Amino acid sequence: MYSMTGYGRGEYVQDGISLVVEIKTVNNRNLDLNCKTPRMFMALEDSIRKTVQKHVGRGRIDLFINFSDTREKNTNIEVDMGKATAYFNACKVLAENFNLTNDLTASMLMRSPEVLVDNSITDVAELEKIVIDTVNVACEKLNEMRKVEGEKLVSDMLSRMGTIKSLADKITKRAPLVATEYKEKLKARIEEYLADVKYDESRLLNEVAFYTDRVNIDEELTRLKSHVEQFKKIISGNESGKKLDFLMQEFNRETNTICSKSNDIEVTGYALALKNEIEKVREQVQNLE
Repeated sequence: MYSMTGYGRGEYVQDGISLVVEIKTVNNRNLDLNCKTPRMFMALEDSIRKTVQKHVGRGRIDLFINFSDTREKNTNIEVDMGKATAYFNACKVLAENFNLTNDLTASMLMRSPEVLVDNSITDVAELEKIVIDTVNVACEKLNEMRKVEGEKLVSDMLSRMGTIKSLADKITKRAPLVATEYKEKLKARIEEYLADVKYDESRLLNEVAFYTDRVNIDEELTRLKSHVEQFKKIISGNESGKKLDFLMQEFNRETNTICSKSNDIEVTGYALALKNEIEKVREQVQNLE
């Protein structure tokens, strides 16, 4: 099981080529990959994406590539005459309209954006294997961190599942006593109000039966305990984050029903503690792949 949060770095430095790949991930419902690479690597972006998808199932991923090539090669710098002419004419118009001295020089024009074009050819196909191999290394480092983080999350969530099961057991033990106590309190109240007047005990029993049915939470407790076992089973697999996210909604549904049916302060206290534990697990599930 992997966390969706992590960082990895891969580096290649050899024969005048320096390539650094950094990748970081945060939680997201789906796979959202954002590549920030030098323009020359645009043709490799699809291969880079497919490589990352082999290592990461979902999450927001930011991938950065820094590249430098200090190998000796033929340098071919050309002038974009269209851009240069446009800058020259713009300078001339400004000087004429604002009565300014036109002090444009060749060196200033050379420094204007995109006037000089470097047509030195770097064979991207030659670098593809280096790029992909380095991306793989970064992803492996990323997954090492994500696995460690994921194992910590799993350990903590399983511990909380134990707490949830314990609270459910306490509610199970307490729930049958609620109807009994209600019957005794109702009977005492009737006897107090009616004193020596004889009352129909069958009516009392009907009222108790109706109350017992209304506050019965056996089904909810059974499903809640079943969810705990399902959670343990699902979390043992890979890429189970979405399944667990759905399951946590079911945990909340059962607990909310227990709270709404409960007419006992002790059961309500246990149920609120349940909601607190479930919310903590739900937050951690959001970080699992």
